[in-house]
Amino acid sequence: MSWLNQIPQAARDYLEANRLDEVECMIGDLPGIARGKAVPAAKWEKQTQFHLPESIFFQTITGGWGEAAGEDGFIEPDMILKPDYSTATAAPWATDGTLQVIHDAYDRKGNLIQFSPRNVLKRVVALYEAEGWTPVVAPEMEFFLVAPNTDPAKPIDPMIGRSGRPAAARQAYSMTAVDDYGPVIDDIYEFAEIQGFEIDGITQEGGAGQLEINLNHGDPVELADQVFFFKRLLKEAALKHNCFATFMAKPIENEPGSAMHVHHSILDRDGSNIFTGPQGGETDAFFQFIGGLQQHLPSVIAVMAPYVNSYRRYVKDHAAPINLEWARDNRTTGLRVPLSSPEARRIENRLAGMDCNPYLCIAASLACGYLGIKQGLRPDKRFDGDAYAGEGELPQGLYSALELFDENTAMHDLLGPEFARVYSIVKRAEYEEFLHVISPWEREHLLLNV
Repeated sequence: MSWLNQIPQAARDYLEANRLDEVECMIGDLPGIARGKAVPAAKWEKQTQFHLPESIFFQTITGGWGEAAGEDGFIEPDMILKPDYSTATAAPWATDGTLQVIHDAYDRKGNLIQFSPRNVLKRVVALYEAEGWTPVVAPEMEFFLVAPNTDPAKPIDPMIGRSGRPAAARQAYSMTAVDDYGPVIDDIYEFAEIQGFEIDGITQEGGAGQLEINLNHGDPVELADQVFFFKRLLKEAALKHNCFATFMAKPIENEPGSAMHVHHSILDRDGSNIFTGPQGGETDAFFQFIGGLQQHLPSVIAVMAPYVNSYRRYVKDHAAPINLEWARDNRTTGLRVPLSSPEARRIENRLAGMDCNPYLCIAASLACGYLGIKQGLRPDKRFDGDAYAGEGELPQGLYSALELFDENTAMHDLLGPEFARVYSIVKRAEYEEFLHVISPWEREHLLLNV
């Protein structure tokens, strides 16, 4: 079992206390859903790869299909999936000893599959590495704990807390509100510890039953893996306590939406932050990275806000940006420079919703900053005041966002032309699926009035 020496210490500790019964061999699809196979441990130890059809990346969120198979047609050829043992982690909610292992997707010639989201992020990180840079990110995950909702026709309600009352809204940073979900949070901490994930903090956000989890900064692929695993962890912890964890961008009317804010910095070969100069000041690279975000983010909003629901989050005065202004220590702008020491200087992208695929979101955000540095872009003047007083600059819906995505071929070159082709086709198929649905608003206001 040579693989035992390649897995993280937390996974080894788990196996010392639990007999390994099953391994979940998984890969994230375009929405970020875990796809794969559950394999008995004895069989998994004998194999070095397994197969899934590449068509898993052509599926829409509803289970439909985008016509993205290419010239050969929809023949569903197999990909070769190889385990990344460094991702091995426990599934502590399982009744038997279970490991989860993320796999990477290759074609028959040994080339990475371009439209696999984890490969997209690896492609962008490699661009930084070719320049002698090490990108560093820190994601912040917002989500709601809600009452079980088994009827899609009914609105989503906040969960019932320990107090017996629905979770309170407008109680940002309240410790009492956090205590109300105490049993769920206890399991979140326990699962995270068993899986070897370090939580930097949990806070109550502004929405009813809305929480935020901050992760420590680090390697972009490792952090995206953690977000991928955390989404499953949080759902399992919630189900233990008769509630749902949801990562919808806007699950409840008149409540704030849920974001995945991403903090960025870049280290040079010596480990120094390239956003900070020898005297502690802000460098050209710092401003160029911001300029790249301002210039290119509109064309990847379709990646950071991937569903029709995502655009309900971009409304004034609901803790989500409506434009691409940048400022220091100002949470109304889309781009924020937090308070920090010069060594920890970083740029926060506040645009992405928590419904995004973490690999694709981080890849797209890093790609925008990379283009800014390579193209020598300069940002607009730093914004002063309340950015909600300004004009909206973001696409107002998925269709408009996809139009911008298709036009930016420079971005396609960074993310991968084949990924860009498949992503656009699948998302347009999803949008067409949505147009077949008649909403309660339409029945209420149009049925007898028009």
